[in-house]
Amino acid sequence: MEVGLIFPPDQPPEALLVVARAAEDAGIPELWLWEDCFAESGIACAAAALAATDHLRVGIGLMPVPLRNVALTAMEVATLARMFPGRLLPGIGHGVLEWMGQAGVRADSPLTLLREYAVALRRLLDGEQVTAQGRYVRLDRVQLRHPVPDEQRVPLFMGGARPKTLALAGQLGDALVYDQSVERLPELLGIALDARADAGRPDPFDVVAFCSVPIDSSAALIAERLAALAAAGATRIPVCAVSAAGPPESGPALMDFATMVAAAIDDCAPQP
Repeated sequence: MEVGLIFPPDQPPEALLVVARAAEDAGIPELWLWEDCFAESGIACAAAALAATDHLRVGIGLMPVPLRNVALTAMEVATLARMFPGRLLPGIGHGVLEWMGQAGVRADSPLTLLREYAVALRRLLDGEQVTAQGRYVRLDRVQLRHPVPDEQRVPLFMGGARPKTLALAGQLGDALVYDQSVERLPELLGIALDARADAGRPDPFDVVAFCSVPIDSSAALIAERLAALAAAGATRIPVCAVSAAGPPESGPALMDFATMVAAAIDDCAPQP
């Protein structure tokens, strides 16, 4: 189990670097971001956090595919993956459909778009020349000039909550990004794993399960939530601070919370 800290998009972007450095200094191995409309760019924030730290892994869960041309996403992901080998964990998903409508990019068939997009993105990142004439993804001999080397292969994370999307993540992705109740995780993960087996993919499958706790939580409470998600099948657990009064201030409160998450990681560590 890997534990991370979430920097949510309700925080101002200028607070990101302080939080990223605090997470790394506290011994937290991962920082997770996402790309909510109309807040921060996931790629821009990931680039800044990676450059500001030495070994922190940075996940993006998720980038909404209707909003992004797949060739551009491939260029951005490959660039960061080569600059910071082994530290980028990019994720893609449908996005919030209402927001996609606001931006004028809502797809009539989100599942078809996600399937075409995931296939093309994986092939582009692997250095293939891709020609596609799908319903949404259309490429004419597109090939990255600087693809990700085989030994630095970047994993593709895919978000999902409904059965067809979960199955798609199992078939095409390297990991599932999950933001539902812990009680349903075993059932829904089973859908993804069954589809993965049917697709003939025996390779490991990560499960990223977001965990929200009050910002004033104790390390013991956070460790309890982490253990419950791990028991349900999660392999990566990013933790988000929530407050009844609204988003926490991007200062001492978040720094203290990072310290509590780090202490919870220690509580969860196997004892010799």
